[in-house]
Amino acid sequence: MFDQTAVPVNEYARYSRFESRFGRKSTQQPMFFMVKRAFDIVLCIAMLPLLGLFMLALLLINPFMNKGKLFFVQTRMGRHCKPFRAIKFRTMRDASAVAAKRTANCPLEVDRITKLGRYLRKCRIDELPQILNVLRGDMSLIGPRPDYYDHALHFLEEVRGYRERHLVRPGISGLAQTELGYIEGVEATRRKVRADLYYITNAGFRLEAWIIWRTLSVVFRCAGA
Repeated sequence: MFDQTAVPVNEYARYSRFESRFGRKSTQQPMFFMVKRAFDIVLCIAMLPLLGLFMLALLLINPFMNKGKLFFVQTRMGRHCKPFRAIKFRTMRDASAVAAKRTANCPLEVDRITKLGRYLRKCRIDELPQILNVLRGDMSLIGPRPDYYDHALHFLEEVRGYRERHLVRPGISGLAQTELGYIEGVEATRRKVRADLYYITNAGFRLEAWIIWRTLSVVFRCAGA
């Protein structure tokens, strides 16, 4: 598991309020991770009908407000730095040639986001198909957000601690996502990694519940990126 002593204590200074609320705990908690995985599977199975309803609705609406494919599938870096195919509802106009040339420091191409896509992103509905990734074992409901694989290879070389954040399954939502929002570029990724390592080091039921609560707050307020 992640060795907390490998990262300076001041790397976690930004999250001191979480230390005071949840305390510092070892990640050597096999029972927690067993329960977490079981919870992931049960909840994702329960959410399959909801996914089906959104798929049907978007199949009807997309031809008018978001022309193109229903899904966007992208190779991302998963547990132990292995690639996997992450699936989302498509929210942007197709620009495959441009996307292939994007670097890790390129900003989000907001001009390509469709009107419907913007709403899906704000309410995090675009992430819903990733429950299929959770059921396959590629992801968890909560964990470090997976990056585009080619960008992740760059971050492995440039960002201290980036490899260690892949010791657990990546999540649909996570501490960095709820506390920092949308992340782009190497410098912002360093801040994200500090949050991810804090999560891994302090993984437990209380912190997990906090992130779920913060995620639901974003969803219901449509406050996503």
